[in-house]
Amino acid sequence: MTSPARNEAALPDLGALGAMSDAVESGLGLPEVVRAAARALDASLVLIDRSSSVLAVAARSTADERQLMRDAEGVQTHELRVGDVVVGRLRLRPRGGGPSAAILRIATTMIASEVERLRAPDRASEAAQSAFLTALLQRKVTDRGDIIARGSELGADLSEGGAVVVVRAHHFAPADDDWRARVLAAAERAARAGAPGALAAVHDEHVVVLLPTAEDSALRRVADAIARELHASVHGFTFAVGHSRVAQDPVDLYRAGNEALLAANVATGNESDDDVAMLAFEDTGAYRLLLPAMSEDPAELQRFYEETVAPLVAYDDQYETDLVQTLETFLDADGNVAGTAARLFTHRHTVRYRLERVKDLSGLDVASTDGREKLGLGLKAMRVLGIAAPRGPATEAGTAGGRVRREAKDR
Repeated sequence: MTSPARNEAALPDLGALGAMSDAVESGLGLPEVVRAAARALDASLVLIDRSSSVLAVAARSTADERQLMRDAEGVQTHELRVGDVVVGRLRLRPRGGGPSAAILRIATTMIASEVERLRAPDRASEAAQSAFLTALLQRKVTDRGDIIARGSELGADLSEGGAVVVVRAHHFAPADDDWRARVLAAAERAARAGAPGALAAVHDEHVVVLLPTAEDSALRRVADAIARELHASVHGFTFAVGHSRVAQDPVDLYRAGNEALLAANVATGNESDDDVAMLAFEDTGAYRLLLPAMSEDPAELQRFYEETVAPLVAYDDQYETDLVQTLETFLDADGNVAGTAARLFTHRHTVRYRLERVKDLSGLDVASTDGREKLGLGLKAMRVLGIAAPRGPATEAGTAGGRVRREAKDR
């Protein structure tokens, strides 16, 4: 027979659950809702949104809060969902024996609904920003007056023009489903701190930031701030950040978007595990000549890449060799084999072997001017398209290696 004490412990704290309902109905805000939930669950709580920002804390002490933030022993993490959408996470550390599944479900459902309700204006703003930036970059809005008016509705004064920053993220560690939201939040946070009225959205798998500024110095300052914020607050990723020139006329913001994308694509592959590669359009050199092809006929650019260096990229990816890097270094060394070997810290016979493989796979001979020109343009097309070359490690010994095929699990 169950004792009265056990029955009493199993009963939910109806008063605490009622306090949660009162906090929601009265519009007291998430902090009060979370504090009421902490009492109902008899636990310390931290509420985190989908961009990893802390929305509310209900802990007994600073040390208790630090334990929650560190995912210390005994800390549970529960996803907050509205339908199929994750709106946040609740970190929970029981103070006693832990809440029942029923009370926990009621509390998390109530908190998730409140998070979603309070985010509604932000979601509307995000959707409006995304729609405007997409229309701008796809040239669906081209009238100067319309561009200025739509920007003004979103708080961006584009009457004197603006500039565009593009962020491309690459994760080298497992990433959760909402990583794009975290990258977007970090970029937007830094942009608005330096350029009030900045607009940001995820577009075609990268983050686009529109800055309402007519000054090149302000553009570079904000682009630097975005790079610093990404490095400091979003971990497990490398980033390529590209920015356009200032477009004095709002009609030219479409061109600015393509400039920023080209710069970010060219910067892709130059990132390191602890840094952010950043490139201005003005510093892209000869790549600038390929901007019309990227914006007006990317399919032709893709075909040229496929006809030149794509077989090398595929071979490197399959066999973990370094044909692309060797070719890039060879061309940078003005076709000097000894200089290439010195830069790659390898033997010149290995360099010659790799260049022979380049000829076999591409049909282009680096010994001829025409072959070098086509391969060089193919490498530029690869960068402009945002394709990162595989990076070894090359394991060939002398001239006979690099032929060990990757296992399927490693590909």
